[in-house]
Amino acid sequence: CPPRRAYSTPSAPPPEPPDYLNEAELRIFNKVKVELEPVRLEVQDISGGCGTMYALEIESPKFQGLTVFKQHKMVNEVLKEDIKGWHGVQLRTKAA
Repeated sequence: CPPRRAYSTPSAPPPEPPDYLNEAELRIFNKVKVELEPVRLEVQDISGGCGTMYALEIESPKFQGLTVFKQHKMVNEVLKEDIKGWHGVQLRTKAA
């Protein structure tokens, strides 16, 4: 019997930003996309367009084996300069 060959499973392509994102949402989207390599990513300004509060949903293989607290800490580290000017952020993370 020949040895079994291990094949890697094809990974999902990185998400593309939707056309409706504003400039600030797009900047956040691209920053998270580069740093966390998500398979699913949503960014929304929930402050009525003034850029002071965002909702983010991120599903990334980089979160595998981490607690939600550590996942959020990773996101906060990536966005720390942006977050300084925000009033708040709603964060939902999930390991891919």
